[in-house]
Amino acid sequence: MKTSPIYIALGANLPSAGLSPAQTLARALDALAARGITVVARSSDWHSPAWPDPSAPAYVNAVAEVATRLAPRALLDQLHAVEAEFGRVRHIRWESRVLDLDLLDYRGERCTDAGGMDVPHPRMTDRAFVLLPLAEIAPDWCAPGSGKLIGHLIDQLPPADIAATHR
Repeated sequence: MKTSPIYIALGANLPSAGLSPAQTLARALDALAARGITVVARSSDWHSPAWPDPSAPAYVNAVAEVATRLAPRALLDQLHAVEAEFGRVRHIRWESRVLDLDLLDYRGERCTDAGGMDVPHPRMTDRAFVLLPLAEIAPDWCAPGSGKLIGHLIDQLPPADIAATHR
């Protein structure tokens, strides 16, 4: 029996150790693979303006399907460890960053804990920079809970957000 997929989002808008944001995303996937987290599929790189400060460097975003036997919390901890490996330090919410790895969907399950884990990612369905790359690798994905198809969710996004997010 095939299990449902696990999806993670990747983003960066600052260089890390001499790597461009796009190179950082590729190396982050290598770092996950070295930790036993298999990359099954990966979207193209997508570009989106920084938010909330559009004068900051634009982001490079991607979504990957991964396979692992790790439980949701253990996987999220590994994502945070890879972020730290690339120099991510959390100071201010939504600040520019060298690497951001988010657990979007863990096999369609609802996963929360006292440590702040909230899966599926609570804001993913409102973000063009998540939904557009996710649609590239999972065109039939449905939002856990609501069951809304990804195409419907994309149609609900502000047209300006869709226009600003591109390959």
